[in-house]
Order: sequence, then C-alpha cells, then structure tokens
Amino acid sequence: MANIMRWRYGETNPVTLPVDSATDIEIGDMVLLDTDDAKPASSINDIGGAGPATLAAAQEQLHDSFVGVAMQRSRAGDTQAIRIATSGVFEFDAASATFELGDRVGVAQDGGAALEDQKVVGVAQTVPQRSVARVAKRVATADTKVLVEINSTVMRDGPQASA
Repeated sequence: MANIMRWRYGETNPVTLPVDSATDIEIGDMVLLDTDDAKPASSINDIGGAGPATLAAAQEQLHDSFVGVAMQRSRAGDTQAIRIATSGVFEFDAASATFELGDRVGVAQDGGAALEDQKVVGVAQTVPQRSVARVAKRVATADTKVLVEINSTVMRDGPQASA
C-alpha cells in the first residue's frame, strides 16, 4: 500500500514510538505496540496457521495492542521514532458496504493470511473487543471508503466489552 495521509479532521493526540530497523511502516498504516516498538497491523499474520486461529482472533489481538495510525513513514533500515495518531477521524478503504453512524469497524484480512494495514471491515456492535474505530459519517449507498474515528486501546482504553 502506498503512503496515504488518511487523517481528515480532529485532534490526533500523537505519540512517538521506535520502529525496529527491519520493519516497514507507511503513512496511514494502523499500528500496534509490540513490547516497545511500533509494528503495522499486517505483522499479525499466518491467520489460521501458526498465528491467530481466525480473523476474529486476529482482530482481537490487534485491538488489545492498537496504538493508532502512522502519521510518518519508517522504511526498512530507518531507526528514528515515528509519530502515531491515537485519535481523530480517518478515511479508510473498506469492502463495498453501507455503514451507519457509530457502527464499529475492525481491521480487514488481506487476500491471504494477514491483517490489512489500511483497510477496515464492519464488526458487530456486540464485539467491541474486535473494533479499533467507529463510523464517523453514515454511508447510505454501498461505498469502498468510510470515515472512522479511531480509538487507541493503548492510550485511551479503546472499545471494551460491556460488563
């Protein structure tokens, strides 16, 4: 995926995190915290194999360590920390669908066995532990773009299951 500035509006409340020199992160990637480093969502891979058993399990794993959206790029070999937005409204690609205001979205699975870095999919309201954002603008006619307000689990406790 190309570097795409997906931020549209709102406070981003950025944090900075180091990135391992072998890791490639692009602007617009959804990012997780792995011990003390930033990694793209696609680092959760081998879904159905040695990794998470299902897409739902992979989405939950990302939710539990979700930091936000990369606002800077880190090429393989770079050692500088990057800025990551922990809040704000972003426009992401999505499978063609309709969305209602407040619908939950999680990270989509690519055509193989990894999570997408810059694509979301609707998840049921009853499973907030799979969600990283909520729809910020209704999509009444099926479209492949959706505005969502992200919610960092690491910095803002993100969406949680109801008690």
